[in-house]
Amino acid sequence: VTVSLSPDLLIRKQKKLSKWEVTFTSTEICAIKGSTVEMHCTYTYPPRINSINTTVQNIFWFIYLPNVEPVDLRIDSKYAGRVWYHCGTNDCTLRITDLRESDSAVYRLKLITNQPGGTYTGSPGVRLSVTESLYSNYFYSGDSISCLICRSSCFPSGHSSFVWYKNEDEIFGESSSLYTKYADGPDSYSCAYEGHRSNPVYINYLYFNVPSVTRTAPGDIIKGSLVSLTCSSEANPLPKYSWYRKAQTLVSKEKQLFFQSIQPSDSGEYYCTAENVLGRRISEYIFINVKYGPNMSIVLMTPSGMIVEGDSVNLTCSSDANPAAKHTWYKENQTLLASPVSIYHFTAISSEDSGNYSCKSENQYGQITSNSRFIDVKCK
Repeated sequence: VTVSLSPDLLIRKQKKLSKWEVTFTSTEICAIKGSTVEMHCTYTYPPRINSINTTVQNIFWFIYLPNVEPVDLRIDSKYAGRVWYHCGTNDCTLRITDLRESDSAVYRLKLITNQPGGTYTGSPGVRLSVTESLYSNYFYSGDSISCLICRSSCFPSGHSSFVWYKNEDEIFGESSSLYTKYADGPDSYSCAYEGHRSNPVYINYLYFNVPSVTRTAPGDIIKGSLVSLTCSSEANPLPKYSWYRKAQTLVSKEKQLFFQSIQPSDSGEYYCTAENVLGRRISEYIFINVKYGPNMSIVLMTPSGMIVEGDSVNLTCSSDANPAAKHTWYKENQTLLASPVSIYHFTAISSEDSGNYSCKSENQYGQITSNSRFIDVKCK
């Protein structure tokens, strides 16, 4: 059997293939924190422009931000190990695992071809909303609990199958989002939907401990390294967290405070707060001291004018380092003195002391040598 396209259908198909177009399967996606999401699209482009056959040189997904150059998610450190592409001849799928609330954004696809100006960005893209995991809550009727309810803003329409737990044991025969049987403390109750489980609710048992702070990678904090601080508090209901730098400067409203590439300017005292219906608790201070090797070394001379035999002269090796650098002095590249002190002192300088002086600054994180400084000692 031979099937042929009618002339009108053939023209419409050719027109579609001759234009730039990206079609997204879904433009709005809501997902639960910690889950995996996939975004799918198809695309077309002119197969030939000005006698040049079109070839696709690169395809990548990015977060759309007005007036910001697109960045391939595969090289974005915030998505390291969580992003996967599957792209065919005319389609491309993005998968993001271990979703975070910070992943909420508009995602678009960018095509780069061999054509002059042959770069195309798909619009409107996919708007992803990542919501907190399931949470359960309870309601009172008079002095007793009337029901427990399982909630999430990302439940699909028509959902009905839930799992309820008392402590760590499944409650069989309960599949509704409402649990209306007798519930009392000190037992905990939680709910689950398609593998996602809520935090437990402790009936009539509210508590709130002072938050504690933990830091990744104990030991010295080196300039440019990744550092994260985590605020934790044993509390029911679960608290909301905030991070502050000393002097009440708010720096984050997340449980974790991240420094992707920590700098000396980030040094200082930090603390976190936790807050729920019982009040607000404040952690102890944690001091961040960023260590780094010398990044400069210069020789300063005092006095700075003409030097005459018999003068008292100081050479100072000035450097920026943490911890403070040790110094080695050189004259004409010959070692004079290795000392933790940055000053080389001439009590009564002589003409024999004329020459080029330099210093090396070093600590356990690096070293650097200064440019030479010439001293010309004049005779009296």
